[in-house]
Amino acid sequence: MATPAFADDAQPQTLDRLWSFANVSVNYLDWSNGTEARTASNAAKSDFTFVEIEGGVGFSWGEFYGFFDFENPTNDQFDQASGGKDNFRTAGKVTSHIYLGDSPLSLYAHVYDFRDYGFNGREQDQILGLGYRTTFDNGLWFKPFIGAARVQSDGYTGMNGYMAGWVAGYDFTAVNQNFSVTNWHEQTFGRDSDYLSQNYVNGTAGSVGTNGALSLWWHPSDLITTGVQYRYSENKLGTPDAYQNAMIYSVKLNLL
Repeated sequence: MATPAFADDAQPQTLDRLWSFANVSVNYLDWSNGTEARTASNAAKSDFTFVEIEGGVGFSWGEFYGFFDFENPTNDQFDQASGGKDNFRTAGKVTSHIYLGDSPLSLYAHVYDFRDYGFNGREQDQILGLGYRTTFDNGLWFKPFIGAARVQSDGYTGMNGYMAGWVAGYDFTAVNQNFSVTNWHEQTFGRDSDYLSQNYVNGTAGSVGTNGALSLWWHPSDLITTGVQYRYSENKLGTPDAYQNAMIYSVKLNLL
């Protein structure tokens, strides 16, 4: 039986990339003095270096983004000198928008995985819901989402409320240089009481958690990107009822 002519073209068109990027970066996260004081007895925070691999790809039917971090990459799994604050850790996230036809709506999913090898601590957050994608006339792009949350951790495994958030960005030129501003934000709510009591240090966290970063990037060339990020969180990162903030200084080598 002869194969229809259009069948040979279907797979290449489906897999054709509309856009893609990849980079590897070296980053230094500097917690504020206030954060270090507020968390001293509650999942204590210490400045650290991390190496990140990051990338994304878009097709006509959907898009994907991911990163993987190696925190304190030269340290032992348990760092004796810091009492465990500077353990070797890993963190990674994969997100996806599967487009719902020609509408700006999408089926949204993401998985975030964190591991502290010195304390044998782990947490994986799984989100499934709806997303939205829009680009304004001025070039600002905005991708909000909302979904049900499930968690797997050493302290609690099960459904864990909901998460809403967004990623957004804007490119601009100043003094003949290329810059961009980006923001990612996550708001968790309705989290399970068992999770809140078992996955936080020296206390029970509130049901609402905040997590995100606001970043300014400079693109001096196609190969190099450097930037500074304001990192913020509350009722997250193992510490209950305490605002945490840091500056992250980054240099990226762009591979695509």
